[in-house]
Amino acid sequence: MRGVPVPPRRAAMFCGALALTVSCSWSGTGEGETGGLPAAPGGVTAAAGSATSVHVMWNAVSTDSGVSVYEVYRGTTKVEEVPGSQHMMDVTRLRPATVYAFTVRARDTEGRLGPHSREVRATTPAAVAADHRAPTRPGRIQGRTVGSRAVQLSWSASTDDRDVVSYDIYQGPAKIHSVGGGQTATVVTGLRPGTRYSFTVRARDAADNLSPAGDTVPLTTPGSDDGRDTAPTDFHATTRRAHGAYYLDLVWVPPRTDGMVTEYQVHLDGTAATSLVFGGTAPRERATYSFYLGREAGVGHRVRIRARLPDGTWGGFSAERTVTTGGATHP
Repeated sequence: MRGVPVPPRRAAMFCGALALTVSCSWSGTGEGETGGLPAAPGGVTAAAGSATSVHVMWNAVSTDSGVSVYEVYRGTTKVEEVPGSQHMMDVTRLRPATVYAFTVRARDTEGRLGPHSREVRATTPAAVAADHRAPTRPGRIQGRTVGSRAVQLSWSASTDDRDVVSYDIYQGPAKIHSVGGGQTATVVTGLRPGTRYSFTVRARDAADNLSPAGDTVPLTTPGSDDGRDTAPTDFHATTRRAHGAYYLDLVWVPPRTDGMVTEYQVHLDGTAATSLVFGGTAPRERATYSFYLGREAGVGHRVRIRARLPDGTWGGFSAERTVTTGGATHP
């Protein structure tokens, strides 16, 4: 998911060119061909989030083998690695009133590192002593869809006894984007057609005081998404007996998405039975999972699985399989 800042003075001109902006910025490709290596991430931006933090964002990189992680550098120092499904991060523990330079590079699932992105710079504001007052909540929050995979959000500026340094954009409970304190509009891309979203905005000052959230903006992207392209494929389920009990073994191919899928939900007999989250590098070609079913033989179960996608929504369900403890598996 990706946000595009909109300077206030250019908002009117920007609205007339939104379709072009989105189609260009959401391509998911890097800045050059690298002979099989991941490309350099494109669209890298950096904006101060407070006196001690900078928000860095970039576009996803597409490779045949998939991106495992992104490495974020401050100057020549690597400061963080984030999963391939993540295209932004907050670099913290910085010094106030200091200029910093950042680059990003991608590493694929085979461990190959691509080149650094172009360098971007951000200046942290001066520290403000003994500031415990949060900015006012952003007002008049509005939104509209821009095609089937993006939305434009705008709001009125918050006020603060010092200065508003940034605005944080949330989708549901998750922070998905940040823009500078002088910006009052943005475009969020990487969404799904025919999907309902809820966005809120909060203001932040140099002392990291966070305002209450503004009003929630519910938006539904146009089009249709039956979930087929987001469902796990080649799904198989079998039972086995071990230590006097029966276990369910699942195997599937993760859905192809812009970013890595790390979380899945298993439905057993029509009800969510368990969730699993892959730590580190999540599998992209073949995933497996097992869990306890019970000690009784001859019990039938229906099972299917779905993935939480990088935009925070659940994808489509896999094909449903029927299994019997101590018996055969049926499609």
